[in-house]
Amino acid sequence: YMWLSRTLPLIVVLIILYNLSYLYDTLSLGVPFTGITWGSFETINVLGQFSTAIVGLTLVQSAYTAEIIRGGFLGADHGQYEAAAALGLPAWRRTVRIILPQALRTILPSGFNEIISLAKGTAMVYVLAMPELFYTIQMIYNRTQEVIPLLMVGAVWYLVITTVLSAIQHVIERGLARSERRSAVTQNRAASRSRSVTTSPAQEPVHASLS
Repeated sequence: YMWLSRTLPLIVVLIILYNLSYLYDTLSLGVPFTGITWGSFETINVLGQFSTAIVGLTLVQSAYTAEIIRGGFLGADHGQYEAAAALGLPAWRRTVRIILPQALRTILPSGFNEIISLAKGTAMVYVLAMPELFYTIQMIYNRTQEVIPLLMVGAVWYLVITTVLSAIQHVIERGLARSERRSAVTQNRAASRSRSVTTSPAQEPVHASLS
């Protein structure tokens, strides 16, 4: 799935899904290779303009996102898994409390780049004659013949969208860095306290003198 989704261009996936009714008249939900069918729907009613855009964008972008998440988890030191397992932590707690915070430092920048690319990639759904931003601009400048001014308006809107997403990314990364600094300070304080306890001079025994 991931190989196929990353191989096909987005516009090809959208066109294939939108014209899937020429290949399959109906879509059935049931058990394969048996006569058990729970429901049957006409393909042209299931895959309309909006649903085709959602399914196509999800299929293509999820493959890239899965690789980013996999790379983030593989980037975490394997010794962290072993240390957490040695402490007796369950698997879900090891992942959520120890591995995930480290993986997020790698996942967040690339993940938000994919989100920004997805926001700009929605312009490709114009091939479905869906009234999104770029398609609407095309319809207007076909009537008014003011191509460059309207394209500049569209560019400004895309600039605003990507700027907002970049600002959200910056806020999340700052919050993550702040929590990491806070946890590092707490660990340093705990380590200094343990060192002070272990290195404190032993008290000399007090002998009571009998007079």
